[in-house]
Amino acid sequence: MIDHLRSAVELSRRPHRGLEKLHERFGSVCTLGVWPLRYVFLLGPEANRFVFANSRLFRWREAFEVLVPVGGETALIVSDGADHERRRRLVAPAFARQHVDGYMQMVRATADAAIDSWRPGQVLDLYGELRRVIRRSTIEVLFGSRLAADEPDLGRALQLVLAVIDQPPVRQQVQRLGLPSWRRALAARAAVERRVRAEIDHRRRNPDPDAADVLTLLLGSHDDGSGLTDVEIVDQVISLIAAGYDTTSAAMGWAMYAVLADPEVAERASTGPSGPGWTYLDGVVSETLRLYPPAVVGARHVVEEFGFAGTRVPAGSLLLYSPFVTHRLPELWAQPLRFDPQRWDPGRPGYRRPGPHEFLPFGGGPHRCIGAAFATAEMTVLLERLLARTSLQLQSHDPQPVGLAAMRPRHGPLARVLDVT
Repeated sequence: MIDHLRSAVELSRRPHRGLEKLHERFGSVCTLGVWPLRYVFLLGPEANRFVFANSRLFRWREAFEVLVPVGGETALIVSDGADHERRRRLVAPAFARQHVDGYMQMVRATADAAIDSWRPGQVLDLYGELRRVIRRSTIEVLFGSRLAADEPDLGRALQLVLAVIDQPPVRQQVQRLGLPSWRRALAARAAVERRVRAEIDHRRRNPDPDAADVLTLLLGSHDDGSGLTDVEIVDQVISLIAAGYDTTSAAMGWAMYAVLADPEVAERASTGPSGPGWTYLDGVVSETLRLYPPAVVGARHVVEEFGFAGTRVPAGSLLLYSPFVTHRLPELWAQPLRFDPQRWDPGRPGYRRPGPHEFLPFGGGPHRCIGAAFATAEMTVLLERLLARTSLQLQSHDPQPVGLAAMRPRHGPLARVLDVT
């Protein structure tokens, strides 16, 4: 009982370290809290494998109910069963490889425009700078240039929404009691929805045959004659914006810290050593997502009692699994806290490709993040442009992580611009 109380306190004060301590103390299963706030933690690769392979035991709607007023009633993350399968089938083509490759032209142009504004001698908060770049490129990829021009206003509104959901589950429940921050978030979401609906109306009145953004593809989606409704389109777009730029900017903050903190990593990433089907820069992206996965935990609502590792998990529990914990286990990763892009080189002696239950920065199973390929490509393009066009010197950085839905550095990293080409 004492260990459980100690763990609950640690999770409240320092949730990231608290998760690691949970696994150290209790292994793959731990239950904290009492009904109706009972949390069951399934931790480690075999727990992940079990969760991903047994979707029938779980629902997503109840697990992510706090997101419904934010992402909408029909967002993929809160959809279950046949509704989820249908919506995902209709949204998935927008993130097919050929479209993602096209989107990267917008990402590259947005990154270059931001870099063009930097001057030698400036000290930049790279997380903040890249967050604006990623938000702008994400909105342009989803909506095109008209809505991208409104990025500052949309960004301010979305930040009010994200601030209330990037908290531990108990605090999220407290927010929903009607605190001013929650009411502001709902009002901000409504404002974004009005702007999205206005853009949908504009597209229908003024069709553009050359448009290739996600909104165009969603408006033209169909499945046996049944496309996405306007409500579904609005919900997918808003949830994709919020999830896409928040998590990717968090990961980029860590990536830039890792690159700038180690001159050898920066040099090798710049010169681009590679092997068959692999580059060192690919390794930097994968290693960032391993050591600093933006989604620290994933959640499921248990609808059918089951047993795992000798423990019965009752229906009605909230189940939590953790990419963060799995990605730092020494039994899976040699020197797990070391940032080592070469561990991803298939030609390296002893290389072993991790399974989807061992490397899961985008979750797993039928609800794996639909934008995973886009996010990975976006990080790669941003790093390539920064390394090719700038010389930056790390000034300060607080490596303490904050946030659970999008784990990011507490401060910075701050970097001085030495040169821009």
